[in-house]
Amino acid sequence: MQAKQGVWAFAGLAMLALAACSSDEPRLMNLRASGNGPDEFAIVPPKPLETPEDLTALPEPTLGGSNRTDPTPEADAIVALGGRPGTATGVPAGDGALVNAASRNGRTDGVREDLAAADLQYRRDNNGRVLERLFGVNSYFRSYRPQSLDQQAELQRWRRAGARTVSAPPAQKGE
Repeated sequence: MQAKQGVWAFAGLAMLALAACSSDEPRLMNLRASGNGPDEFAIVPPKPLETPEDLTALPEPTLGGSNRTDPTPEADAIVALGGRPGTATGVPAGDGALVNAASRNGRTDGVREDLAAADLQYRRDNNGRVLERLFGVNSYFRSYRPQSLDQQAELQRWRRAGARTVSAPPAQKGE
């Protein structure tokens, strides 16, 4: 009789242990490959071979240099969106007023690097990185929970203030 109780206790503990391994967090933040197969986003096909009209105008090959069939995904994306590759330096003339208005209170050079360093320090201080490294657990949402916005409460606050929230879900009965 005591052996049966031990088996049931072991089975109960095993079920609890398995339940503790589950998570309701979205897996979007875990971008690591789950298998040993190739990364389909790392494969960029080369451009097709083509014969130039004037073979004497070909440049001398350089060791480690690029050639005409090398993939250029960034330039190809710029062309596909209607732009001109190589001219995307600085602020376009049509956006000057927008940039001036956005930076009217000043701007910080290198703000992305500063924010990335501050974010890394915040996550280190909240022990999220230790869990991620040791156990492969994604602690992103847990680390930022104190900074997250309660979407429903904010929606209700704006609706009570009389703001139209046309893109939000319709109000539930009693709201």
